[in-house]
Amino acid sequence: MSSFWSLYIVLLTGANIAAAWWLIRWTAKPRKGEVAATETTGHVWDENLTEYNKPMPRWWLYLFYLSIVFAVIYLILYPGMGNFRGLLGWTQVNAYEMQMAQAEQTYGPIFHQYGATDLIALGQDPEAMGTASRLFANNCAACHGSDARGGPGFPNLTDGDWLYGGNPEIIRESILKGRSGLMPPLGAALGEEGIGEVAQYVLSLGGRPSNPVQAAAGQQKFAMLCAACHGPEGKGTPALGAPNLTDNIWLYGGSVDTIEQTIRGGRQGRMPSHEALLGADRAHLLAAYVYGLSHRDEPSKP
Repeated sequence: MSSFWSLYIVLLTGANIAAAWWLIRWTAKPRKGEVAATETTGHVWDENLTEYNKPMPRWWLYLFYLSIVFAVIYLILYPGMGNFRGLLGWTQVNAYEMQMAQAEQTYGPIFHQYGATDLIALGQDPEAMGTASRLFANNCAACHGSDARGGPGFPNLTDGDWLYGGNPEIIRESILKGRSGLMPPLGAALGEEGIGEVAQYVLSLGGRPSNPVQAAAGQQKFAMLCAACHGPEGKGTPALGAPNLTDNIWLYGGSVDTIEQTIRGGRQGRMPSHEALLGADRAHLLAAYVYGLSHRDEPSKP
């Protein structure tokens, strides 16, 4: 913060505190010609309701003064006056780091034990999975949903369909390192007619109703422009994160318009790295949980 703005905040804060003190003093002192506290002001409502000139109770008045004293002491001890850091040297970063260190000291050994357990075996531990479900809710549900079924652009983690492969080690790598998917826009290369033809061919790959004439024309264009990533049969390439187009599972939606939009403009998907946030042990536990979401009926399958 610049010196100008620091001084501005100091003066504004000090002026507000002084104004609050002055306002209390000004409103509390007697006025010239004011009636005594035991007398009425002369105001009458509903024929018999009269108003007395009763002053504010002293204890109530002292609470206002106490709040001013508290504000002054607080601003001396903690940051709040521009660039002044406070005598205690407190910062949000220091408080956060201290809390994280305390949490790591308490819970670190537990997560370390989870991290040393085989992923498949870990998925059979109800207590561990209860902890993992809370990790998922705090770190993953914002994108994948509280039920892990995802949404447009965010994969469903319960259907067994994986862009990069679904074995536990790959899932853990995805959590730790993140993923960056890119489908280049092909609108300029295909033109609107070609986009429609390739879209019809993609529909046919998934066994959905399509225009056979357009699909046949689209197959040739697919072989030239799409097969390098999706494979000649459209079954995808996990090493590239290119989706399988034959299983009728769609990341961004499977309507004709959406498929054409994907072909025309491409897609850019990103899963952020969670290594710095979670660490290896928590990511290991979370990988076991995510793996189990799509293998509930196959607990022993690697």
